[in-house]
Amino acid sequence: MKDCVIGLDYGTDSVRAVLVSTVTGQELGSSVFWYPRWKQQKYCNASINQFRQHPADHIEGLEYTIKEVLAQTQVDPHMVKGICIDTTGSSPLPMNSDGVALAMTPEFAEDADAMMVLWKDHTSIAEAESINHVARNWGGIDYTKYVGGIYSSEWFWAKILHIAKYNTKVKEAAFTWMEHCDYMTYLLIENKDLNTFRRSRCAAGHKAMWSEEWQGLPNEAFLGELDPYLAQLRDRLYRDTFTSDLPAGYLSKEWADRLGLTTNTTIAVGTFDAHAGAVGAGIGPRNLVRVMGTSTCDIMVSEPSTISDSTIKGICGQVDGSVISGMIGLEAGQSGFGDVLAWYKEMLMWPIENFVVKSEIITDAQKQMLYKEIDEHIIVVLTTHAKSLPIEEHLPTALDWINGRRTPDADQSLKSALSGLSLGTKAPHIFKSLIYAICFGSKKIVERFESEGVVIDKITGIGGVARKSPYIMQLLADTLDKPIYVVSSDYAPALGAAVYAAVAAGLCDDVATGSALLGSKVEASYMPNPENVLHMQTYYETYTTLANYIEINNKKLY
Repeated sequence: MKDCVIGLDYGTDSVRAVLVSTVTGQELGSSVFWYPRWKQQKYCNASINQFRQHPADHIEGLEYTIKEVLAQTQVDPHMVKGICIDTTGSSPLPMNSDGVALAMTPEFAEDADAMMVLWKDHTSIAEAESINHVARNWGGIDYTKYVGGIYSSEWFWAKILHIAKYNTKVKEAAFTWMEHCDYMTYLLIENKDLNTFRRSRCAAGHKAMWSEEWQGLPNEAFLGELDPYLAQLRDRLYRDTFTSDLPAGYLSKEWADRLGLTTNTTIAVGTFDAHAGAVGAGIGPRNLVRVMGTSTCDIMVSEPSTISDSTIKGICGQVDGSVISGMIGLEAGQSGFGDVLAWYKEMLMWPIENFVVKSEIITDAQKQMLYKEIDEHIIVVLTTHAKSLPIEEHLPTALDWINGRRTPDADQSLKSALSGLSLGTKAPHIFKSLIYAICFGSKKIVERFESEGVVIDKITGIGGVARKSPYIMQLLADTLDKPIYVVSSDYAPALGAAVYAAVAAGLCDDVATGSALLGSKVEASYMPNPENVLHMQTYYETYTTLANYIEINNKKLY
């Protein structure tokens, strides 16, 4: 067995580990762990958009998946040269001065505000609005310059400000805060000095308004305008940041013993899942990589000379080195993609859960079998019927803002809408209109990039939706009028993390070389159909009309 590395990919529902040979590029083993507390929706309240995760879910998942891939492959522990972790983001959590997550202490073990604040948590909409107001009016640097000009409730400072306002106990106990990708990396390494720990460039630049232009994070005067706590916190965070092709340290003795590895294993600087996924999919200039799951993250890279001093309005940031060192990483995305269809499925399952499962005229075994059959096949059946609808048949118009709007122009207060319903509207019609909506939300992102001078020649798709729904991918190609290529691995972000691990451990010269060797290959392609392109354009105009109306009247309506 030759040298190999592990990529660890933390998604919303589960963590995936992949063990990859750096000699052949082969995926040698993989493992998945579903978060048990999250599955129960502990510490969450969807009615107020509160979504929190206990770090114990992530720690248990780390130990389980790495041990599992080692057991599967029987690899010599000395041959595992590197590990890199990618996570969702922005997903920060509070820590005490000993470097322990508050949620892992007895005092805060069940306090939702001490948990990791998941990316999709939108409890801090008011705080994000406050950050945007101060950034535009305080008279100093506009710190939202490199995050599209609008700060989002999905991001670092807004979430911390919200917790600080409403939970004094957590605020006073929180010596510092770390993004999820930084926390898991910090947990594994021997060096526990919070001051010298290497924080992620990706997380800091895209979500915390970090930039070399102003020598780090926003200054104390700006943060103090928001809350004195944030100004005090600044010096307990970081000045410098590091790209993920660099080492954060070596695996600690404690974790080497727990995992069955050695202290010679390099731990790379952490990163975000979408950025790692782009690397795992072989990203390059003019190639938009779309990570399509519950939400989407849309990633591009550009030469600094191409971007120059331009700033792209309404995206989730442009950061030097956040994807590939020496290139500008660009991020956009939709707050809801697969989640839009999951919401519809959940709504349709309501009568099953509340009538069939509680029925007294069939046996418990029949209830379970029937529920499982419907749950597993409802999307497939809806897709079949949606495809069979004549192209000229009227559809309702839907918006994809089921969880607010991420880009272009972040506004998490926006709500979804359905228009054009009639007595002829059936479940497949609504389902098809929702698919159209997520495709049209994608088109808005592509249009924004192109209007700002960013050239897109092709789209690469990764993630569950990309691989599982040819129907959606073809509609997306027709909507965008661009070719879409889908890569073959279920674990593209984990493969990207493995690339970073290989470079940090000195096994590959750079990310581009590592991506060519370890990255996933294309398994399917979708070319736009000219007739359907015109059809989708007509519906897109209706979508745009409804979107403009709802945006203008959002506060009046909701």
